[in-house]
Amino acid sequence: MNRKSKINVRDFVFHNKVVLMFLVLCVGATIASKQPLTFVIPELFTRIARNSFIVLSLIIPVIAGMGLNFGIVIGAMAAQVAIFLTTYWGLTGVGGFAATVALSTPIAVFFGFLVGRLFNYMKGNEMIGGLVLGYFAEGLYQLLFLFIFGGVIKLHNTNLMIPTGIGVKNTIDLKDTVKYALDTVPMLTIVEVGFYLVLIVLVCSTAFKLVKKQEINWKSVVMKAVAAAVIYGLTFIKPVEQFLSADRLLLLSAVEIGCLLTVLWQAFLFIRWKVQARRADEDTIEEPFNMQKAVAYVVLAAVVYGLTYIPTLFNVLIAVKLPVMTYLCIGALCGFNNILMRTRLGQNMRTVGQSRTVANAAGINVDKTRVIAMIFSTVLASWGQLIFLQNVGTLSTYGAHTQVGQFAIAALLVGGASVQNATNKQALLGIVLFHTLFIVSPLAGKELFGDPVIGEYFRVFVSYGVIAMSLAMHAWKKASKPKVEGEGSAEAA
Repeated sequence: MNRKSKINVRDFVFHNKVVLMFLVLCVGATIASKQPLTFVIPELFTRIARNSFIVLSLIIPVIAGMGLNFGIVIGAMAAQVAIFLTTYWGLTGVGGFAATVALSTPIAVFFGFLVGRLFNYMKGNEMIGGLVLGYFAEGLYQLLFLFIFGGVIKLHNTNLMIPTGIGVKNTIDLKDTVKYALDTVPMLTIVEVGFYLVLIVLVCSTAFKLVKKQEINWKSVVMKAVAAAVIYGLTFIKPVEQFLSADRLLLLSAVEIGCLLTVLWQAFLFIRWKVQARRADEDTIEEPFNMQKAVAYVVLAAVVYGLTYIPTLFNVLIAVKLPVMTYLCIGALCGFNNILMRTRLGQNMRTVGQSRTVANAAGINVDKTRVIAMIFSTVLASWGQLIFLQNVGTLSTYGAHTQVGQFAIAALLVGGASVQNATNKQALLGIVLFHTLFIVSPLAGKELFGDPVIGEYFRVFVSYGVIAMSLAMHAWKKASKPKVEGEGSAEAA
């Protein structure tokens, strides 16, 4: 290994030291726990579905330069107020969940606006401000659920209120209301709704262009409509309809479908390239086809598919059932984060995060941009808490929101994110590592020391420790930066 390679490896290890450390801890704890992968992996995928949305809600404030949003607990409170009210009104199923989302959104928007305005008065101290603000909001939340509900606002429901009629019970069962409301949406319903949504979008976009007298690519519009109609038409084939009638998808089926789609997509790109090559010179083709890359993708898909025949891996894949709608929501949020960063608003957020001085000089309204970022984060956090609660099936009235911020931020940092930078990949990787450790550490503690409580202490210590380490490194960088700049100026002089 030459010197350059050694430096690259050293840099990689240094920049990914937290991720590598947790990867080693996860592997070691899994081995020490003596639990089969058929237990660990299904539990991990359950936690990924349950927690990913709320962790991803942290990314926008980080990019906007507001650091780690400890204030997402306020978004969780907005979700819990909404779910209590819809439970009281007896709303059930997907409709009840949608009504809860609709009710929590304006509450979260209002809270996010207030938090954003407050943070504009404490620039540079948003993280400690969010932490203190969470404690303040906790007091108002307790007042609402302990006294106002039942004391000021008369509520009569013995399943929700304590016997005196003033104050809400500690635990509310969501079994008969919105439990698994999102997780159990059939794939057939998703395809049907998706078909109508595509048609609505195509019609609205075409009508908008007609009104604005803009050029319309009718061929593209027709092809999209036909493709949507073909996919919808496939659902009328009996075997396809039976397959899509399920609300959960085996991980094995997901892997097989993913491999098939990879091959078909590369074939589509190849055919499109051939057609374009016949119509024009290769120099005029906008997206030249990369044959080596396509072959690599096809070979990778074949290898992944071949691995499914290994008995141990096959047993794991058939043990995991994915709630399709929930994972689609997580994927949609990842897409939203990426698309937002390509818009003017997203670029403004990134500029504000890098330098407020430069943003002001560029004519960006810094305060407004920061408020919008906080509104996005608070609303997304409230939706994430609703996804979490419908999956758990119970609402711990006075405790469900208390550690939301801590665990979500710890998971984000474990994935390699920092106070100043975070991506979807880092968030998802952090969720996998952090929750793997959460699953196996008590079991490893029991096997190694005969006491599962030791494992519990360890994972709580880890969640606080990774936050403390990240904040300490951030403070160190801020303290050392002026010194470095000063030395550079002196040398220049």
